[in-house]
Amino acid sequence: MSRLHTGKKGRHGSHKPARKEAPKWVPLSQKEVEETIVKLSKEGKSASMIGMMLRDQYGVPDVKLVTGKSVVKILTENGVKFRLPEDLEMLMKRTVQLSKHLGSNPKDIHNKRGLALMEAKIKRLARYYKNEGILPRTWEYSLDAAKLLVE
Repeated sequence: MSRLHTGKKGRHGSHKPARKEAPKWVPLSQKEVEETIVKLSKEGKSASMIGMMLRDQYGVPDVKLVTGKSVVKILTENGVKFRLPEDLEMLMKRTVQLSKHLGSNPKDIHNKRGLALMEAKIKRLARYYKNEGILPRTWEYSLDAAKLLVE
């Protein structure tokens, strides 16, 4: 499959090893992993940050192999609410930073194109989340709204 915004071909980088069950050397049980995820969430960590902390500090290579559920699913089952999906929020944060940069550097045409591509990516992702029922149908992206949500 080819790339979306470049003329190059190729595939993305690394792949996870094919495993169907958790390794035997994982120190935490399923219940302990879920409790740790909820505890880290209450400390204000994002879902991706929780996954990295479990991998690096707790020795859990893959949450889904140990628990059978993703980090986000565990958090929603325990009553944690999200304003926006994390990937959409990070893209919006980047567009806000790029727009600030373009405010002080208006002739930076390469970053103008980058901002347009990033906004297109946000709109595609928002359409997907609306179809999946994660975002309400009335949700619309705008740079002003992104500035309010992110900051």
